[in-house]
Amino acid sequence: MAASLISPARMASSPTVSAFHPRLTLQTLTRGDGLLGMRAHGLFGPRGGMVTVAQIDWVYGQGAQGWSTPAPTSPNGDQPDYTPAHIQRDHQAEAAALEDIRELGLLPLREDALQWRAHNPLHDAGPLWTLVQEEFFGDFWADQAPRLQAQGWILRARPGFAHESVPVTAWRFIVSSQTGEVINREVAAPLTPRAFSSEVFDGLDPSGRWLLAIGIEVEGQSMDVAPMVADLLRRDPRWGDAQQVERMDPHAVISLRAPGGRRIDAMAGPLKAVVLALLDLLVDLGRKDGPLRLTPWDAHRIDGLQAALQGLEGATPWHISGADGLLALARRLRAAGSVAPVPQPDGLGLTLRDYQRYGVAWMQYLRTHGLAGILADDMGLGKTAQVLAHVLIEKQAGRLDLPVLVVAPTSLLFNWQQEARRITPDLRVLLLHGQERAQHFSALASGQVDLVLTSYPLLWRDLDQLLPQRWHMLVLDEAQTVKNAASRSAAAARRLQARHRLCMTGTPLENHLGELWSQFHFLMPGFLGDARSFARLWRKPIEEQGQTVRARLLAQRVRPFILRRRKQDVLQELPPRSEIIERLPLQGRQRELYESVRMAADKQVRRALERRGLGGSQVTVMDALLKLRQVCCDPYLLKQGRMPKGLERAKIDWLCDTLPALVAEGRRILVFSQFTGMLKLIAAQLEPLQLPYLMLTGETEPAARADVIAGFQQEQTPLMLVSLKAGGVGLNLTAADTVVLVDPWWNPAVEEQAIARAHRLGQQRQVFVYKLVIEGSIEERLLELQARKSALAEGMLGRDDATTVKFGEEELQALLAPLGAGIAEKILA
Repeated sequence: MAASLISPARMASSPTVSAFHPRLTLQTLTRGDGLLGMRAHGLFGPRGGMVTVAQIDWVYGQGAQGWSTPAPTSPNGDQPDYTPAHIQRDHQAEAAALEDIRELGLLPLREDALQWRAHNPLHDAGPLWTLVQEEFFGDFWADQAPRLQAQGWILRARPGFAHESVPVTAWRFIVSSQTGEVINREVAAPLTPRAFSSEVFDGLDPSGRWLLAIGIEVEGQSMDVAPMVADLLRRDPRWGDAQQVERMDPHAVISLRAPGGRRIDAMAGPLKAVVLALLDLLVDLGRKDGPLRLTPWDAHRIDGLQAALQGLEGATPWHISGADGLLALARRLRAAGSVAPVPQPDGLGLTLRDYQRYGVAWMQYLRTHGLAGILADDMGLGKTAQVLAHVLIEKQAGRLDLPVLVVAPTSLLFNWQQEARRITPDLRVLLLHGQERAQHFSALASGQVDLVLTSYPLLWRDLDQLLPQRWHMLVLDEAQTVKNAASRSAAAARRLQARHRLCMTGTPLENHLGELWSQFHFLMPGFLGDARSFARLWRKPIEEQGQTVRARLLAQRVRPFILRRRKQDVLQELPPRSEIIERLPLQGRQRELYESVRMAADKQVRRALERRGLGGSQVTVMDALLKLRQVCCDPYLLKQGRMPKGLERAKIDWLCDTLPALVAEGRRILVFSQFTGMLKLIAAQLEPLQLPYLMLTGETEPAARADVIAGFQQEQTPLMLVSLKAGGVGLNLTAADTVVLVDPWWNPAVEEQAIARAHRLGQQRQVFVYKLVIEGSIEERLLELQARKSALAEGMLGRDDATTVKFGEEELQALLAPLGAGIAEKILA
């Protein structure tokens, strides 16, 4: 290991210094440093005698030397600025660096959260940061640190840093000039990111690059049109709106500005073709002048662009240079043909429906051409059956010389095991679950296993045993689980070696486009760029700026790799579903309580926004919204001491009035809530009404889950209380014909998952859905956000839509708005 020695130094005060280098210093604190532990607060759980913290500061000067200042914990940090006169700070670069750190999962750590044996040795060290869990630092060092270094960050590790999961080939030691003691180790050579090892690309090497130039011929001279179009996009916002671009007359004359101020007139038709194909590349602020850089995934773009340009008549010739390789690749992919039908495999324990046979054929197509994808059918359309049929075909064709690994939520493991036994009895299944699973690891390489089942929590725990095994196929069920690319499960899944990769999820996009990026980062690394460039090129322009041209372009890029069918399109025989929104008014003291909590929450959120901005106030915001939702559900959910007797309870009253009548009609009812405490409050009211019920929550023992579900499915009990966390995915509860959603949330996919437990294959009766919403409250405004989230998902996955989604301070103020005028502003004693 190479090393060199330097001493800390300050820049001289003569010239103006502006070279900016963000610096990250990592330190693991232990009992030897006087640390007793870290108490739980915010998103952080308690930690014992080892806590890794990060310090971030801005360095101006050459390399690691020069003037430095600690980074604030938010872009609007109010720390005093003692910048010397000879330093010209780059505040925009500082804000971008701080945003990068937050995107990687580092959060500010309160100084009083660390508990010390005596004095706090870091009292004057400036703001401290850490990850939500100590174990995350291993993946952070291996996966994120190389990316930060590539972006210009200086990386330092203090002696004793405990998570060097990737070795460093060269250190620069920083020593004290007084004692000669090593006080820091600075990375002095490029860190090597852990390689993505997979065989899925079959000639589509994502690291390949083509340099593309689009030329326009003017008076016999060929000129690069890219900077001219980029300038047009910056000064004319119409080109970011898909509808306005489509309405433009292709023969209209558009004036372009060439370098040097020369004006060039071009027809709108070719410009429209170029913009609709390459908008993200043309306006990429990180791109230097010169040719556009494209990857193999962009082959279809150039193929379509060339066809569009050739089909347009105009006086000005256009041409594309450097695209021969991409066009050849596009022709090869096009020659591969469309999805060919495949027969149902012998020995399958059910008859596949037409759309399911197409799904199996689509997966076979992906396998044939070395591609990956997302099976995104609606919940209840039989994704598990399609995947099992695909695996059975692979075995019968002799290609299953390596096992298939399926990673699923813990609650679905036994469902997979039972479905495999029923649908594909010829597959040899190994379940890795429980403490006894260690004795089964040796069977992985024996060749006696076809299908291996494990859970997300066990995936990263068993990674050392799973890494040496090569897999024929790696399947992530409920793949939205890895929507956080920095999580341990997501990082572990990316490291596994597999020929083919597949995501299964009915909700590939729940909250924002970053979740879609995370899944494609697992499936096809490089397809959508890195997280930072994706946020710059796609998320912000689509979600915040409403650029529908870019939304359409992103949808065109991802749709070939997503298969999504809706129930209403493929299951005409499925009974209808009726949704009834029950708007309940708040009365009396429950109304007064809501308003008092709202006023306190509004004040708390405003103070947090002023101090830390929206990005740094997430915990405060979520806590405020939680309290308001709890008051709407039932005042007794609030943990504020004893509530007075006789307090109005709008939803409990509705349930007590309605459920007995529904049961008397012969209805079989599922009652869903996100709050386990709410289900317990409901249960306490059912007993005096003599209504028998079952309950399924996260507290239900795994061994008892099957008995609870069977008791309801066999119609032994007419009523079942279910928490969304325990019953939101994977359950088949077609005995129910009525679903009651006690509390709405802003993510519409959560409600759809609950409803799909009853409204799915096998349902013979019409399903009635009751949504309980407090009139005029935060819950009613959440319904509006649900509609906007659904529009975002449909725009990417199903159809293009001009609607954009933005959840910012304006929406927060709407959520915290009062119920109405004349509400008493007082807090109940």
